[in-house]
Amino acid sequence: MHNKIAVEEHFELPGGDAAGNNAFDPAYLQDVRRRLPDRDLRLRTMDECGIAMSVLSLTEPGVQGVADPREALALAQRVNDHLAEFYVGAHPRRFAGLAAVPLQDARAAADELERSVRQLGLKGAMVNGFTTLGDGDAVRYLDDPACDEFWARAESLDVPVYLHPRVPLPSQRRALQDYPALAGSPWGFGRETAEHAVRLILGGVFDRYPRLTFILGHLGEGLLFALPRMEKRLRHQSPGTHGRHERPVTEYLRTNILLSTSGIQHTQALQNALLEVGADRLLFAVDYPFESMAEIGPWFDACAIAEADRAKIGRGNAERAFKLDA
Repeated sequence: MHNKIAVEEHFELPGGDAAGNNAFDPAYLQDVRRRLPDRDLRLRTMDECGIAMSVLSLTEPGVQGVADPREALALAQRVNDHLAEFYVGAHPRRFAGLAAVPLQDARAAADELERSVRQLGLKGAMVNGFTTLGDGDAVRYLDDPACDEFWARAESLDVPVYLHPRVPLPSQRRALQDYPALAGSPWGFGRETAEHAVRLILGGVFDRYPRLTFILGHLGEGLLFALPRMEKRLRHQSPGTHGRHERPVTEYLRTNILLSTSGIQHTQALQNALLEVGADRLLFAVDYPFESMAEIGPWFDACAIAEADRAKIGRGNAERAFKLDA
């Protein structure tokens, strides 16, 4: 397939120092840092792998890692201006963008999302996990009522919000303390993000904002397998102990949540996702430069799924979700 749209592809500001998981092999991390800001290398690699467009977003922890609200807003504005000018403005047929949003202040985040969509032409928002508010466990998750103004604006703008993983808080890594590599993308990313998404479901965010579109990477961070059992067991839990959701938890996978293939190169997992939620709710992604276009692109082109599904996942669903020109 030679016209794919990849929807979770990362960049960094010039001079940025994206370290990610500090257990990364130094040679790998050096290569990631080299690729993050290199637009020309990115375009050449896209051409080689049949990727017509990349939807770009700031790498983690991004704006979510800045505790001071004014500094977070200033960083978000700088990031979004750079994304709109250097990538999307220079190559509008090759790049689209997701705005960084400073959720330390929900109104500022909503205003910056609106500016980014209406003035800069960006296509939605990327949130890199929980938002830092101070030291230690002083953080905010997206189901906090303080975020409702942001969700209302995203729904009114009719743009998707993509939740990207973040390394769990130090207080939540006790079980991993002898295995520091597991805190990041090998394990902690998925666990943290799955729990964050569950909070959104149980907290009633999608009931309050039923037209909201939310995106999870890595084929849903394991929720395709975990939510059916959760739904079954919640029937036996005391009222008031599992939030304010109005529908069975698996329903939100088919109404409000889209899943991308970012970082996935496993045909059985993709086939299972197709059986669980259907081709209309899946999007192709690589997770570049943390993952390889040269590995994931050819895998997707040849994996054992129906060609009609490949066309939807590889391009059609992204055109619809992000309102991209065909």
